[in-house]
Amino acid sequence: MPAEIQRISEGFPEQHIIDYAAGFIKRGRVVGVPTDTFYALSADPFNLSAIEAVFQCKGRPETKALPILVDSVEKAVTLVRDVPDGFLTLAHKFWPGALTIVVEATHRLPLKVTGNTGRVALRWANSRIVTALIDSVGAPITGTSANLSGFPSCTNASQIVKQLGDRLPLILDAGDTGAVLASTIVRIDGDRWSIVREGAIPDEQIHKALET
Repeated sequence: MPAEIQRISEGFPEQHIIDYAAGFIKRGRVVGVPTDTFYALSADPFNLSAIEAVFQCKGRPETKALPILVDSVEKAVTLVRDVPDGFLTLAHKFWPGALTIVVEATHRLPLKVTGNTGRVALRWANSRIVTALIDSVGAPITGTSANLSGFPSCTNASQIVKQLGDRLPLILDAGDTGAVLASTIVRIDGDRWSIVREGAIPDEQIHKALET
C-alpha cells in the first residue's frame, strides 16, 4: 500500500497528528518527517527491528550509521561517551540548526544504529515538528534523509513517494522545505576535529567556533 500522507503545519504542528505519528514510531515503524533541511526517515533508534527497517527502506549499507535527532544538548550528551569540549562548543553555538556532530557513542545505543562503528551522528534540528515528535515519542528519533541511498534528498512528500513508493506507512507533509544544502557534518575525536561534509553552515564558521 502507498504511504498515508498527513498534512501538518510546520509553524504550529497539530498535536493529534504528532501523537499519531509518534504511535507509529513507538510500534517500530518508520515515518517520513520534514526537518529544517530535507525530509528524514524517523524511527526508534533503540529498537533493532526499527533500525533494520530504516536500512531496508533506504537500501542503505548497514556499515553507515543512522543520524539521530535530539531536542536538547542535554539529551544529546546522554548518548555521547567522554563528551569532548568541541562537541559542547559546537552544540551550544549552532543548535538547533543544520549541524550534525559525529562523536563516540555510549553503550546505551545499539551498535547497529552506529553502523557497527561505535560512533553516532547527532543533530538538534530547528524544526517544531521534529521537536514535538521527539517529545511525544519520549526519546530521540533517527534522522537519516528520506531517500533511496545514492539518490537526491527530498524536499517534499511527493518526492519521497516517487523514490520510496510503498516502503513507508506514513509521511508527515508540511510542504516543501526549500532546502538546498544538507546539514554540515563535523567529526570530533577528542581534541581533534574534521569537517566531513560542508553543508548549510560554512566551513569558516566551524573553524571560527573551534579555534577561538
